[in-house]
Amino acid sequence: MGKPTGFMEYKREKVKELPAKDRISSWNEYATRLSDESLQTQGARCMDCGTPFCHMGVEIRGAAAGCPIQNVIPEWNDLVYKGHWKEALDRLHMTNNFPEFTGRVCPAPCEGSCTLGINEPAVAIKSIERSIIDKGFENDWITPRVPQSRTGKKIAVVGSGPAGLAAADQLNQLGHSVTVYERHDRLGGLLMYGIPNMKLEKSVIDRRINLLRQEGIDFVVNTEIGKDITAEELKAQYDAVILCIGAQKQRVLHLEGSESKGIHLAMDYLTGVTQSLLDSNFEDKTAIDVKGKDVIVIGGGDTGADCVATALRQQARSVHQFGKHPELPKVREDDRPWPQDPNIFKLDYAYEEAAAITGKDPREYCIQTKKIVADKDGNVKELHTIQMEKILGDDGFHYFKELPGTEKVWPAQAVFVAIGFEGVEKSLPEQFGVKLSNNRIQASIKDFETNVPGVFAAGDARRGQSLVVWAIKEGRAVAASVHEFLSTNVTV
Repeated sequence: MGKPTGFMEYKREKVKELPAKDRISSWNEYATRLSDESLQTQGARCMDCGTPFCHMGVEIRGAAAGCPIQNVIPEWNDLVYKGHWKEALDRLHMTNNFPEFTGRVCPAPCEGSCTLGINEPAVAIKSIERSIIDKGFENDWITPRVPQSRTGKKIAVVGSGPAGLAAADQLNQLGHSVTVYERHDRLGGLLMYGIPNMKLEKSVIDRRINLLRQEGIDFVVNTEIGKDITAEELKAQYDAVILCIGAQKQRVLHLEGSESKGIHLAMDYLTGVTQSLLDSNFEDKTAIDVKGKDVIVIGGGDTGADCVATALRQQARSVHQFGKHPELPKVREDDRPWPQDPNIFKLDYAYEEAAAITGKDPREYCIQTKKIVADKDGNVKELHTIQMEKILGDDGFHYFKELPGTEKVWPAQAVFVAIGFEGVEKSLPEQFGVKLSNNRIQASIKDFETNVPGVFAAGDARRGQSLVVWAIKEGRAVAASVHEFLSTNVTV
């Protein structure tokens, strides 16, 4: 805990952000950290709550409650309050391989389960976490930890997202030799290409990758398993293989006109923009550009929000985001009791930016796209929609009912589809001969091993699309299982 009476004396302070109108002219991170003094005050708000639900790390009704990696949050809050930053960093790294990632992009389920959050704004856990790790890098407290000896065992990790990186880090520190394979030209998985630069600058990822390299991990990019090296070759070369390939098969629209030009999958848009930014600062003209266009994003989640923020920076003429669900409540409702995630209305960065420019939140609620209409050249020109009402049926399930008379036509020259992910791309699992279930690699939560001995799976590929913090948890857990497997001297 922090100061015993701190939660009664101090108010929650929001992390500093550049003004919304100013930051859309830049692709740099929009959030900066508070002063050390302010952060110590925020740490002081941590209560002596007896049972710290903030780090219980479970799922309730499909949503995270508390920190999935069990960060010992009260301990490092107390250390920050007392000014012991280096010790706070040690506590943070004890459970989290990459707090510089989670401190930027995690939605902070820990704060939703904070005891103080029952009737006051929760402790500012996420901003404290980011500040601890950033301060650690700035003061050179984080240095390469090179293992003193090697076991002679070799592991291949396929995929360099947070699950793959966490598994590689853990196994390397145990003395095993680890090689990480990535099919793209840069490392980081969706951290690199799926999350826009203004939320997570890519130098942050590169900094950690360079550290992992210095610690002895090998990285191989531009290498696709099954194309550049076969699954059989990989199994023959390594004592164990871990598949951390994500769940990147995107859902597509099945609507009249969805084949029109100008309809793009959200991740293709975000990936292309980030790659062009990093390769040439957009000089190569390879990214989808929506300057001067009317943009509609279909899908109400975080990926859709990132599309909104990206389109704003490209100077789109207008941007709207369509979601099928109603607007979230302003306060926690009875059916979302603490310590569940409160699931309340938030004005996230993209919506704040849009509202600052247009005077209106870009989100449209309870809306259904009925058809897409193209011009004579096949380019999308408009979307036809109808409003819906969410109703509770006699069977206890919710349904959506269309409301006649609410039809509307929306001009659009670019449409981004952000309606989620179906699961893994099947070609790679099929090459290894591993079984799938519900479009996910079938591997037990107990040991993460697939039906193929010596081949393991973790992260989104195993559990489905989820949070970065869950991926890190799975990466750490699969590493422990692989280490135990290797101790039996069994080879693939």
